[in-house]
Amino acid sequence: MGWQRGTDGPPCPGGHALRGENQMKTIAAVVDDIYEDLELWYPRLRLEEEGWKVIVAGPAAGKTYAGKHGYPCRTDAAFSDLRASDFDGLLVPGGFAPDKMRRDTHVLGLTREIAGSGKLVAFICHAGWVLISAGVLKGKRATSTVGIRDDMVNAGALWEDSPLVVDGNLVSSRTPADLPVFARGMVDWLLSH
Repeated sequence: MGWQRGTDGPPCPGGHALRGENQMKTIAAVVDDIYEDLELWYPRLRLEEEGWKVIVAGPAAGKTYAGKHGYPCRTDAAFSDLRASDFDGLLVPGGFAPDKMRRDTHVLGLTREIAGSGKLVAFICHAGWVLISAGVLKGKRATSTVGIRDDMVNAGALWEDSPLVVDGNLVSSRTPADLPVFARGMVDWLLSH
């Protein structure tokens, strides 16, 4: 594995250290080809601004995956390398990648474990497909792109057309237009837990 959980992180002027927080957080983000570029990079950079570590995983470690709009992302780890106990949360970006990731048993197991342990699970746009396949949405309030609304409802989610929905440890948003409130929702959740 090319990463390790630790307490070291980049200095963070204006981040959580100035708010009296100095607990290092480590968040897993999952990608595959054709992920939605903004839905990975905006929250990733916002979390890193807080001084937290984001470990990006894909089907293979050290491989570069292309976003929907061509922006590359090199993974730190493979899905199979990830253990829920190493992370404080999970970020699932949208795009077309969730349709592939929802078939990966490692991604589904990680999603179930992190959700079941009460840690943050943040998902946006089409990323709800991963949570549907992991079976963690029944009876939970959530949002997504309207294109998968029926899938979310059929999986038992209480779907809302809102820019940000927080239900327990689930933080969800609809589309890239909601990224400012999505990233703020993730940071606020992590600061309060």
